[in-house]
Amino acid sequence: MAPHPLIAPAGEAAVSAPMWFVEFFKVLGFTLHTIPMNLWYAGLLVALGLYTFGNEHGRRFSGRLMQQMPVIVAFGVNLGIVPLLFTQLAYYRFFYPATILMAWFWLAIVVLLIPAYYGVYLYAWGLKDGKNSLTFGRKLAGWLAAVLFILIGFFFANGFNLMAHVDRWPELWLNHQTAGAALGTAMDHGHPALLPRWLLMFGLALGTTAVWVLVDTVFFFPSASEEHKTWAWSFAKKLYTAGMIWAAAAGTWYVFGAWTAELRRAMFSGTPAVLTVLTALATGLPWLMMVMEKRHPAKRLLVAGIALAQVGVLAVNAISRQVVQNINLREYFDVLGQKAELQLGPLVMFLIVFVLGLCVLAWMIHQAVKAHCNPAR
Repeated sequence: MAPHPLIAPAGEAAVSAPMWFVEFFKVLGFTLHTIPMNLWYAGLLVALGLYTFGNEHGRRFSGRLMQQMPVIVAFGVNLGIVPLLFTQLAYYRFFYPATILMAWFWLAIVVLLIPAYYGVYLYAWGLKDGKNSLTFGRKLAGWLAAVLFILIGFFFANGFNLMAHVDRWPELWLNHQTAGAALGTAMDHGHPALLPRWLLMFGLALGTTAVWVLVDTVFFFPSASEEHKTWAWSFAKKLYTAGMIWAAAAGTWYVFGAWTAELRRAMFSGTPAVLTVLTALATGLPWLMMVMEKRHPAKRLLVAGIALAQVGVLAVNAISRQVVQNINLREYFDVLGQKAELQLGPLVMFLIVFVLGLCVLAWMIHQAVKAHCNPAR
């Protein structure tokens, strides 16, 4: 059976914005979403591990990150709306059938997110006012939240992987349907790209968590002792190194074990080849900057540079994912060649709300920095 009958029919209306605009904000939104998402995806496990097995400095950072986590989760969830919005706008023909095939698991994301969010709050509340005394129930809530967020990440990875591999739809539909109606129970566990794609994101998330150790220590914790600062730099270097190796291993598996020969030829020729090489080497820049720590006198400037470099790592990975997605789909539909009819009113409204939202987030972060720098106030 060919997959074409399972692809949603094209709507009569054209895309309401130029495709370059859609692609730009889809990638930008995903990059912004990935920053806080990395901190709950891998950062939660790191924080819980440090609280359980770490030394005094590790437990102190763990407590600080877990108290910040409710706000981080809120930022990440809200920033995730932007890439999802543009996915539904331009990729609806593939997004909706893919998520219908795995409907129960896709809907479970919302069901799992609620207890995960409450678990983070319960754990953070146990650390309020620096008491640092957690009951068994609150500790359990924290570990449960970490597991649920990882499971949510797996469901997301499955959904978007399935969306890009239309050739898998007929087999999954035939095995998960009754009288032609999809049961919504299909999960493409056997696809070679799923596991390395999921693990690659976890490796990048370890790197983002390592960078946050430095950002928190230098910008949010100015009263930290020299011993804590020394620990933070040492731990961040080790964690980033582990994340870099993890991402390199998963990325190699993804490229050479999951990509088709056609996709590899496309991504290793012309302009995409430059993007592929940059994506592979990107994690080296933040790591090299961390190694320079003892020779760089301006620690705040250095950490700001490391943070920007890590944003670059996430951005170049997001661009590569988008290019790969478009190549995988072009056999069935020219996504970039879609007809577009500019609707100026909604476009301007989106830009205003988007910019205002980022300004509010920047103001909230600024207030948090001020509160930490002036605790008496």
